[in-house]
Amino acid sequence: MKFSNNSKKEKAIIVGTIRPGNPDWEVKETLAELARLTDTAGGEICGSIVQEIKRIDSAFFIGKGKAYYLKELAQIKDVDTIIFDDDLSPAQVHNLEQVIDRKVIDRSCLILDIFAKNARTKEAKTQVELAQLEYILPRLTGHWTHLSRQVGGIGLKGPGETQLETDRRLIRKRIAKLKSELIKIDKQRKTQRKERKNVFKAILVGYTNAGKSTILNDLTKADVVVEDRLFATLDSTVRRIPYNNHQAILLADTVGFIRKLPHHLIASFRSTLAEIKDANLLLHVVDLSHPSYEKQMNSVNEVLNELNVLTKPVITLFNKIDLIEDEFLISRLKQEFPEAIFISALKKIGLGKLIEKMNDYAFGEFYESEVMIPNRNTKLISLIYDTVEVLDREFRGDLVKLKLKVNNALSKKISKILEQGNQS
Repeated sequence: MKFSNNSKKEKAIIVGTIRPGNPDWEVKETLAELARLTDTAGGEICGSIVQEIKRIDSAFFIGKGKAYYLKELAQIKDVDTIIFDDDLSPAQVHNLEQVIDRKVIDRSCLILDIFAKNARTKEAKTQVELAQLEYILPRLTGHWTHLSRQVGGIGLKGPGETQLETDRRLIRKRIAKLKSELIKIDKQRKTQRKERKNVFKAILVGYTNAGKSTILNDLTKADVVVEDRLFATLDSTVRRIPYNNHQAILLADTVGFIRKLPHHLIASFRSTLAEIKDANLLLHVVDLSHPSYEKQMNSVNEVLNELNVLTKPVITLFNKIDLIEDEFLISRLKQEFPEAIFISALKKIGLGKLIEKMNDYAFGEFYESEVMIPNRNTKLISLIYDTVEVLDREFRGDLVKLKLKVNNALSKKISKILEQGNQS
């Protein structure tokens, strides 16, 4: 897939920065990820630089001197685009382009470009276009100078491309229309979720390219496209796993997460991500073969926390164990995550145990349990309502007695919630 309208790949230089409290190895990792994002979008990396800065320069981000160095490097390498691993302000983009005389984009713009390329359904296309326009709007101040130099290219792909040269009023009007369309789509999704309310639902979450779609295909015999690239899946796909003649589990796949995922993108994908909020069980897929799997786990948990779903039952799935030769690593993780399951979706290792555990959550023998909570602890009460079915509520002075429908797995989860609630 090419970025521009000609057959030649768009050449790029990627730029990272080391700041106080930001270790070198972490910068190298995120820059390597930026390189892969650029490759996924169809660009060709012709160089990379890492600049150590004590503070962000408000005019040029990396300082005027380094901007002129980038200009020389861009001329030598004959590149079309400079891609920063950090978010840039509209003024910084303008100033850098004035000096370098090349198109300058940031990580958020690049991710939006990939989302635009991979959007397939009307919902995904609408969500991506909204995110693109909200990203572009503050930059339409006369600073978006590269629009006059070239049509298309990295960061200018997809539905948003037709709007880039219109004025602010038309873009605001388009944003309002897209938001209205997403409200309608959200209502349709809510109706679909109500129809599935009595069916147990598990959802696959995880870093992009962790193997979620492969697991979905393995467990449901679905035919979701599986590709070794970032953000291959943007739409939430729901499939059934039969349990017996009368019962089934719904399993859903959804968009993968990534470090520095743009916040406005999360907001635009709220109807897709609502599938996570509606789930009874989260399956957190981790690519154990990735050298930064722990960082990726943290990034996913940050987004889940932003969505207020970390109180839901979670099964951690350490995937791609067929690529792991370090037995000590697996042994350590089994101690650290005793409830986790170690699998290889590709080799179909450990999937039987996963189905067994999902069945325990969905169809394990249910019974009634009671808890007493102070009335004033409304946050804790709300968490319990979000986690299990509450059969009855009775107020007793300063306390409220909740009668819950639980099985052993959910009972453990409630105990953990109560323990955390009492500590706060």
